[in-house]
Amino acid sequence: MNNNFSLIFSLFLFLPLLASCAQKQVYIVYFGEHRGEKALHEIEETHHSYLLSVKETEEDARASLIHSYKHSINGFSAVLTPDEASKLSELEEVVSVVPSKAHTVQTTRSWEFVGLNEAKEPSLLNPRMGDEVLLKSKYGKNVIIGMIDTGVWPESRSFSDEGMGPVPKSWKGICQSGDAFNSSHCNKKIIGARYYIKDYEQQFGPLNRTADFLSPRDVGGHGTHTASTAAGRRVPTAARGGYASGVASGGAPMARLAIYKACWVNPPNVSGGINTCMDADMLAAIDDAIADGVHVLSISIVTSTPTNYTDDGIAIGALHAVKHNIVVVCAAGNSGPTPATLSNPAPWIITVGASSVDRELSSPLLLGNGTKIMGQGITSYKLKKKMYPLVYGGDVVNSNVAQNVSTIGQCLPNTLSPKKVRGKIVLCMRGLGLGVEKGLEVKRAGGVGFILANNKVYGNDITLVDHLLPQTGVIYDDTLRILRYINSTKSPTATIMPGKTILHKKPAPTMAQFTSQGPNVIDLNILKPDVTAPGVDILAAWSGRSSPTGLPEDHRVIEYYFDSGTSMATPHVAGAAALLRAIRPKWSSAAIRSALITTAETKNNIGQPISDINGIPATPFQFGAGHFRPTKAADPGLVYDASYTDYIFYLCSAGYKKLNNTTFKCPNSPPSTLDLNYPSFAIPNLNRTVTIKRTVTNVGSKKSLYFFSSRPPLGVSVKANPSILHFSHVDQKKSFTITVSPRHDPTVKKNEYGFGWYTWTDGYYVVRSPMAISLV
Repeated sequence: MNNNFSLIFSLFLFLPLLASCAQKQVYIVYFGEHRGEKALHEIEETHHSYLLSVKETEEDARASLIHSYKHSINGFSAVLTPDEASKLSELEEVVSVVPSKAHTVQTTRSWEFVGLNEAKEPSLLNPRMGDEVLLKSKYGKNVIIGMIDTGVWPESRSFSDEGMGPVPKSWKGICQSGDAFNSSHCNKKIIGARYYIKDYEQQFGPLNRTADFLSPRDVGGHGTHTASTAAGRRVPTAARGGYASGVASGGAPMARLAIYKACWVNPPNVSGGINTCMDADMLAAIDDAIADGVHVLSISIVTSTPTNYTDDGIAIGALHAVKHNIVVVCAAGNSGPTPATLSNPAPWIITVGASSVDRELSSPLLLGNGTKIMGQGITSYKLKKKMYPLVYGGDVVNSNVAQNVSTIGQCLPNTLSPKKVRGKIVLCMRGLGLGVEKGLEVKRAGGVGFILANNKVYGNDITLVDHLLPQTGVIYDDTLRILRYINSTKSPTATIMPGKTILHKKPAPTMAQFTSQGPNVIDLNILKPDVTAPGVDILAAWSGRSSPTGLPEDHRVIEYYFDSGTSMATPHVAGAAALLRAIRPKWSSAAIRSALITTAETKNNIGQPISDINGIPATPFQFGAGHFRPTKAADPGLVYDASYTDYIFYLCSAGYKKLNNTTFKCPNSPPSTLDLNYPSFAIPNLNRTVTIKRTVTNVGSKKSLYFFSSRPPLGVSVKANPSILHFSHVDQKKSFTITVSPRHDPTVKKNEYGFGWYTWTDGYYVVRSPMAISLV
């Protein structure tokens, strides 16, 4: 009895200690900006002193430190208990203390489609030739693009430094060695490479070095793909399985690349995507990138849910980058088509949605009744020229497999019967499980090919993967046609015909179904995303360690591969920003963003408004101002400029009490966030007249006269004062106000957003800004 009592008493004493240990996690303690008064070692000692104030011993304090941010960002990340984090957050000089969260990455023809090419034929989206912009920018020569991603495969032909000059003298970065990577893997193209893993390993334990490289080397392909899209060299005969052959090139092929690996292969117990990127590690990467001297940052990484600015490591880091006039381009996310899901909504970031190009990778399906279905696929395997038995996945499962409405026809692992599948083409429904695993299951069961069929939810959206057997993907309407055929005959047959690449597809672009949408729930007055760019079936360089499917059973090695996501759209805009920085080196990051927004295209290549994949007209909550046009953005006429101080003032207006600029004091009554000098605006719940202030800077003709016009949503009046702007010289600024008023219109639905535009034009330049307004 006494022994039992002692044991129970000991457990009561020990349980609080266990709870305390379990509650520990990595927090980011953020002070704002450095004033440049301390040396790097002094900054780290200061951060250590804060930890010592909440830790019991100096040893605990030093052991808990993960990163000390010492360049532009003032703060540190450390392992803390909630109580320790709370104590630090109460200090007056601390801006915020937030848990470090996990983020995910958002996973040739595209540059021709937007008008940047050296071909003789102009793009339909950009009637003016793109080679003029490339020549003026010297192909992005000496502009440095920082890529925060999964690393790089440096041996790719896209990263050759042949013919490139010396590394810019402004560069201050390093080439960090590690697994299968040393200084020889950097060159005059990849001029720097680092990796950041301390927070990841604190959260998940030591990296599995058989699954990923403890170095800047990329294992999965995502970082290699995005880097080559932004700034890859021109590579002839780049193709995958005979599809999309041609010249592969990044947007700024002579720009330099700086690689910052902050994303790692998911540990076994983590779901959602294939890579994890921790806030604290990314913030360290951004801090180094600023000090290293990059000009553009491309970040194809998003939060799982929209996050307040001071709780968002990317937003915090990007604000510091913008202070150093670095253009920061980020993915909107792949959580569409659900509204209000977009990430990276800070107004100092260029937020990018994803859309298609005018290329289709056809893989036709011929049915036994003579019907030809225009499926899509990129499989490198081919069937013999004959017909094969065709079956529905729900009809060929093992006898011991229970099926219900959600699982029928899904071809889930170990469900198909080899007796019923061998030698046949199997139709598998898209939905549960990964498409690559469905293909593997058909192959395991002895099938010769498979059809990945959309259900009603996926509609016309087809995802392309080079499967382990012949395959085609079909839209929902075609799924129904095939199922009707299977049920109409005792012996249905089919064959998957050899595929081909179809160019100049119409209409294009269309918005990707997966692209995350507005409104921007962090600040409903800031319209996001900003623009859309090619992000569907983009061919670019890949890792030599990653197969097309990523399955353990797939041992194929590929050099170039197709991938889709706002991850792919982001480096398109980063590459364009590098060209603009080369042409207009004195422009601010805000001016570059403005030029991309106000010159974006809202119509497709048949002259109709851009639609989604199902033909429904898209809105600025999907594409922002429209499809980006680098050739137009190089000469926009007017720009809406904004400074670092403007963003700090904006944060005051947004209600953030503690700011990262400790010398700045918020006014007692700051104006609305609508008054940030942004090239678009959104107003929720309009029930009275609202006045918005804007200023434009002339970057076009010396002497010009601009006239205002608007096409507001139904039930809304939009006017400018003055409505005519006269400029007498370049760089001259002119301010105006926009008055937005509700108008009585019984046909307008309340509490639903309507969309429109306002425009300044002098007869040559058209400076267009989108608006989104809902009426109470």
